[in-house]
Amino acid sequence: MKLKKLSRKIKPLSHFMWLIILILIAGSVTYFYDINKKEQSQILRKTFNNIYLQKTFASITSKLQPRFIIVDYKVKQGDNYENIINQISISKKEKKLFLKTVTKNKNLKILRLGQNIYFKIDKRSSPKILEFKVEVSKKKEILFSRTDNNKSFVSKIIEKDLEKVISFKEGVIRTSLYNTAVELNIKPNIIIEFARLYGFQVDFQRDIWKNDSFQIIYEEFKNSEGKVIETGEIIYANLNLQNKDIQLYKFEYEKNKIDYFDENGKSMRKTLMKTPINGARLSSSFGKRKHPILGFTKMHTGTDFAAPKGTPIMASGDGLVVRAKWCGGGGNCVKIKHNSVYQTVYAHLSKFGRGIKKGTRVKQGQIIGYVGSTGLSTGPHLHYEVIENGKKINSQKLKLPSGKILKGEQRKLFEVNKIKIDVLKSDLISKL
Repeated sequence: MKLKKLSRKIKPLSHFMWLIILILIAGSVTYFYDINKKEQSQILRKTFNNIYLQKTFASITSKLQPRFIIVDYKVKQGDNYENIINQISISKKEKKLFLKTVTKNKNLKILRLGQNIYFKIDKRSSPKILEFKVEVSKKKEILFSRTDNNKSFVSKIIEKDLEKVISFKEGVIRTSLYNTAVELNIKPNIIIEFARLYGFQVDFQRDIWKNDSFQIIYEEFKNSEGKVIETGEIIYANLNLQNKDIQLYKFEYEKNKIDYFDENGKSMRKTLMKTPINGARLSSSFGKRKHPILGFTKMHTGTDFAAPKGTPIMASGDGLVVRAKWCGGGGNCVKIKHNSVYQTVYAHLSKFGRGIKKGTRVKQGQIIGYVGSTGLSTGPHLHYEVIENGKKINSQKLKLPSGKILKGEQRKLFEVNKIKIDVLKSDLISKL
């Protein structure tokens, strides 16, 4: 009886004892597992830290790395071929060979901002240039390939496969010609050329009013993806000022001699452009004024055009650069001699145009510098002077003779050319 009673008392405790035993067993297993895991980790760490294994691993992985390196370089301000090649990890002998190759090619004398240069480098043994490619223009590049003896390069010109497309754009001027044209995705060089063509007759600061309009037909060159790579020439332009059309037609009046003529066969070209800058406002005219910095009244011998820093400034006529340097109160300035009568001066430039220096010959409309505020200046603007027979005159009142007038057979050919362009214009408008 006593045993049965004891058995009944112990029975409920047996489940609890078994639970304790299981917990102890699980704890022991976990403990010994953790110890074993740490030992395995230490063994594995020692194995990876083994210097012989590391060398073997490095040897295997080095063979898996790509053999060739491709470098696509875009030319930046102040670059030359020497500092470009010095950025690539190759031997001095390889660099010398590259520089020798490019200096021998007359097409590669001048580097342009944004120009693309491509290199393919072979890393095996001593790294060397297998080939390199230099973009000459948006339509052409030169490929240099290593010869079989590895001692020189052979070159070939690659013409890019571009399609010429005739584009027609028209717009209403709300703020400025430039802003409206940009909104229509017209490339800046076409806008500058458009402004140059009309710059002989139109003052873009005072003659253009809100809601005036323009039309333009010009060439675009597109790649296989439809992206515009390059622009060509303007074929036709029309500027409507206060409901009056000023139309211009491109015409080759003699072999390799092209100009733009109005509907009466009269060239727009004059000795000097009326204004050498687009998108500016006349901020100070020719005559006596109180100097904004010096404080006293003196003769202002030029015309000031206020414009954002960096706005391109054009040569107002063909000529020879006789000065391109610091001019004291005028800051960075350029002086151009156009002929025995006229000279022009452009002052306060932020920087000079590419290749602009004393002795350089420039064409009408060529960019010679950019608007700045150097020298004695209160803000970014262009100070523009016209000198006639050694005397500074008011550029805004300058009267210049008209350009060429077509006559005889040239006029007949022009009329035929004009009809063809008018038909092209009507066809392009019908497709809008």
